[in-house]
Amino acid sequence: MGGKYRIKGNKYPRMRRPRRRGRLVVLVVASAAVLGVGGWGTWQLIDVFTGGGRASAAGSGTDCAPETKASPSPSPKALPEPRAITVNVLNATARSGLAKQTADELKKRGFKIGDVGNATKQYDKKVKGPGVLLGPASALDTSLPVLGTQLPGAERRTEEARKGAAVDLVIGDGFRELAKRPDADRALTKLARPEPAPSSKKGC
Repeated sequence: MGGKYRIKGNKYPRMRRPRRRGRLVVLVVASAAVLGVGGWGTWQLIDVFTGGGRASAAGSGTDCAPETKASPSPSPKALPEPRAITVNVLNATARSGLAKQTADELKKRGFKIGDVGNATKQYDKKVKGPGVLLGPASALDTSLPVLGTQLPGAERRTEEARKGAAVDLVIGDGFRELAKRPDADRALTKLARPEPAPSSKKGC
């Protein structure tokens, strides 16, 4: 052969195709990525249709939502009835007639009335609130709470050395009137039968 491509000697050049290693590597990586994504999606579908085993396992832990239940109703308190309570009604204000007026209303509500008049020097013109309920130590959880339903906001005090079971209602400057009778009756019922307190209990 002549011309530009004349072959000389006894060796012939080998005609090789261009190498395609780069394309092959890219194809292998892309295939692996596709298989990985497909496998992950398949696993997610299996997890959904089988009920989520991992979620149920997590749900079996101790972190459960609190469940509120009412505790058993407490036994009614053994409180004295108004007719068993003797009340001395004493006026510690400068307004006349309050002691008798209040005593008459308490009598209508079933209380026994003892002394009616002005307060002693210890309390006269010295009670700023609606009143003071005063009695022996034994009256703190018996007679005084019952009488307190008739005059909400009155201060309760006891005297260790006091004799007898009678209690005093000392009318103060902040006194306007006794509680409305329906309200006082509801308060007395609630006092005798308190509502059960809710108790929190964890449940799953």
